[in-house]
Amino acid sequence: MTGAGTGFHVVLPAAGIGSRMRADRPKQYLQVAGRSILEHTLDCFLGHPGLRGLVVCLAPDDPFWLRLACAGDPRILRAQGGRERAGSVLNGLQCLLEHGACLDDWVLVHDAARPNLARSDLDHLLDALANDPVGGLLAVPVRDTLKRIGADGRVSETIDRTPIWQAYTPQMFRLGMLRDSLGAALAAGVAITDEASALEWAGLSARLIEGRADNLKVTRPEDLDWLRRLWGATS
Repeated sequence: MTGAGTGFHVVLPAAGIGSRMRADRPKQYLQVAGRSILEHTLDCFLGHPGLRGLVVCLAPDDPFWLRLACAGDPRILRAQGGRERAGSVLNGLQCLLEHGACLDDWVLVHDAARPNLARSDLDHLLDALANDPVGGLLAVPVRDTLKRIGADGRVSETIDRTPIWQAYTPQMFRLGMLRDSLGAALAAGVAITDEASALEWAGLSARLIEGRADNLKVTRPEDLDWLRRLWGATS
């Protein structure tokens, strides 16, 4: 199987400012290999035969999007970003519904600053979850030893890393299920850190699909340096 037979939509929340990058623009607009991180991220999906629709959720005062060559791509819809990630994703889901998506359609939510998603990982996720009753996400088992820190800044214990995984994206769920879970969690004032956590709050259990560890989210300056070295880029 190749993943091509599973039709899907994509929501990219891209309204964050990325303050930890200490840059003059949101991290998704930083340049690597001649283009912005966001453009590289979009490429992960735009060339896939299963793509049915794609929404980028942008800050209302975003001055950078229209400078990108892909801003005029008719396959890319735009939605207004929310104050938090969950609000942006909800707006993106509503945009998809307004453009013909169905509640039972698969939606993949992916970090705008995670541009090194391998096509093999995307296809594996689509294949593995095609008939799943809930959906799931790419993830990676924790490799390093984990320590719990005390109030004094010293190690209080070593944590068993065996059952601990790092959550990555894409995260793949049915549109209606994700919309309802996110909406209910936000209405209840629950802190939602990713889409899977909204499903968990609703009593549903997402499936973890092991992916590549180099599906990195650019968060700090050293992440961008690492990506440039990986791609053999100088800027």
